[in-house]
Amino acid sequence: MPASNRLNAMQVTKIKQPGRYADGGGLYLRVAEYETRLGRARSKNWVFRFERDGRERFMGLGSLNTLSLAEARERARECRRLILDGGDPIDTRRKRKLEALAETAKIVTFRLCAERYIAAHRKGWKNPVHAGQWPSTLAAYVYPVIGTIPVGSVDTGLVVKCLAPIWERIPDTAARVRGRIEKVLDFAKAHGHRDGENPARWRGHLKNVLRSSARRSV
Repeated sequence: MPASNRLNAMQVTKIKQPGRYADGGGLYLRVAEYETRLGRARSKNWVFRFERDGRERFMGLGSLNTLSLAEARERARECRRLILDGGDPIDTRRKRKLEALAETAKIVTFRLCAERYIAAHRKGWKNPVHAGQWPSTLAAYVYPVIGTIPVGSVDTGLVVKCLAPIWERIPDTAARVRGRIEKVLDFAKAHGHRDGENPARWRGHLKNVLRSSARRSV
């Protein structure tokens, strides 16, 4: 294998000529120039070269602006270890990305769960005012706080954060909002999106946290 550590930190900042500059061990600094609307521009990126099944492959590691020479060397070292164990760095990274996307797809936010709850129960709500208040009150008082949070992560502190600004000011609305949060969280638990006690329940829980000036809980 060619000698490693041919480059140094000063060199990589000063190189301007387009081309590929070897550091050794499969690591290269690739310098490219290209046209933009504002004129010529230059980019510097780290790439890792390796062979797989008799084919030459190049894997981008990141920009010089993001990875220092030392960090790029460590990335290249990780790739070499993977190859030593019979792996393919490009395929492994692609697999990790797909796994991360799949894991993200499993995350159900509070808003998504609430929308599913409303869709499942809307036909049973004969009062159109009541049916309209569900999405509007959640949009006004709940989604800005916990709409994008995984429904399984909603805890007492977040529920109180939704309710505290309106609990004294508009208590009847606040109580209804609390009840709606509770129902959505129960729905989430029934569908396997969260565990444990419901942090929006009133008796034995929020009653001890919020003043009981609002008593309606529909």
